[in-house]
Order: sequence, then C-alpha cells, then structure tokens
Amino acid sequence: MKVLSILLLIFLPFLPFDYALEGGNAHQKVDFNELSEQFLKNIKQGKDTKDLQDILAKTSLEELENQLRTNDQKTAFWLNIYNAYIQVILAENPELYQDRGSFFKMEQINIAGNMLSFADIEHGMVRKSQWEYGLGYIRKWFPSKFERKLRVEERDYRIHFALNCGAKDCPPVAIYEADRLDEQLTKGTKRFLTNTSDFDKTKREAAVTSLFSWFRGDFGGKGGTKDILKKNGIINSTKGVDLVYKNYDWTLYLDNFIEL
Repeated sequence: MKVLSILLLIFLPFLPFDYALEGGNAHQKVDFNELSEQFLKNIKQGKDTKDLQDILAKTSLEELENQLRTNDQKTAFWLNIYNAYIQVILAENPELYQDRGSFFKMEQINIAGNMLSFADIEHGMVRKSQWEYGLGYIRKWFPSKFERKLRVEERDYRIHFALNCGAKDCPPVAIYEADRLDEQLTKGTKRFLTNTSDFDKTKREAAVTSLFSWFRGDFGGKGGTKDILKKNGIINSTKGVDLVYKNYDWTLYLDNFIEL
C-alpha cells in the first residue's frame, strides 16, 4: 500500500485523468472530455493512443451519459473523437481513403462497445440525428438508444468548420474544450470562411465552400448562408449577392493542426 501511494504521488501530475484509491486499489475515474483532448494531444506529439482507445472501448453508455451532461460537453467530445480517429485510422491505412463512400460508413470506431462509423458520429451525434442525404432538412426516423442518449441537444452549424474529414479542403484540427467551445467555434468559423471564401464586389458573387451546399438546412438555406457570410465579414450586405459553391479538394491531408 505504501509503495502504491508513493508511486501515485510521483506520477499523478503526469496522468491525464483523476485517480483515487478504493479498497487498496488504484481506481481510474475518467473525465471523457479530458480524454478526448489528450487523444488529439498524443497524436499531435506523435505518442501512442492505444490506451486511450481501450478506455473508450471498455467504458459504458451510463458512464458516458453521466459525464457528458451539457451540449458543450457532448459537442467538444464528439468533435475531438471524430478528428482523432480520422488521423489515427488514415495514418495507418491511407488506402482506405480511395473509396471514401465506404470509408465514412464503415463501423470502425469502438465507443463503449458500440462500433460506430464516421457518418454515425457526424450525422447522428453532432448533427442531432440528421438523415445523411437530407441536406439538413430531414431527421432520422429511428436513431438508436446509444445515439439518443449521447447526441447533442441542439444543432450548431459551426461544427461543419470544426470536423476534419482528412481532406485538403477540410477545416484544420483544433482541440476543443467544453468550457471554451463557443469561443473556439466562433474563431474557427471566421478563420475557415476567411481562408476559403472569395467575394467579387463587381459581380456581387460569393464563391464559398461546398459545405454550404451539402448541409444547406443546417445553415438556414441560402438566406442563412448569406447572413453567416456577412456576420464573418466575407460580404458587406446580403442584398443581391449570388452564391457559387467551389469544388472540394479531397486530396488526403493529415496532421493539419491549429490552435484556437
């Protein structure tokens, strides 16, 4: 017992999670938001993530539900998990990206014993059970219990400028923190739109990312898109502005990290 206590005192400051002694044994109490952040930090620093993946796989729905209580906690967690597994899986198996349709639908992410696809996380967890092909206007009919318990409570269009799908035109990867989420999403949205949008004042034409077309309902249609562009300083007025959607560059591009 004394040896264990000494070891815990020595290594406690370096552990990403909270530990407590129960009945003479080291009991791990996981903060899943911190775990999701550490997952990306390890990837960024070139460290192994197998132990973190094991914790995610072996936890339970109840444990996740008890930890991820607020909308911000759920959103930050799922953004980090999605972005982390994109990096891990495609770094190990880049050939999977040759068939992106199958790649995003493949159940390859183990969370609490449930095998999820990237599509499950994006459209189910982060977009609150939207039908993948509904352009943001149609909900899923029968989401699973797992999805209903852990999905976000409100859709936020800014997640589209935070999810990194591994392609060159995807938003870069930030490490999202629940208590700073609004600030980070606001910064990330402005940064992404500034870098990807072009406005021709003479033609009154804004060339924007295809994300605005693929998920138009999430953005409030063309009118909502123009409001977003004006809010972020891309256009000075929404009147008489036409939208043109740029082609998306799907070239594989990993390790694209930023600080927000």
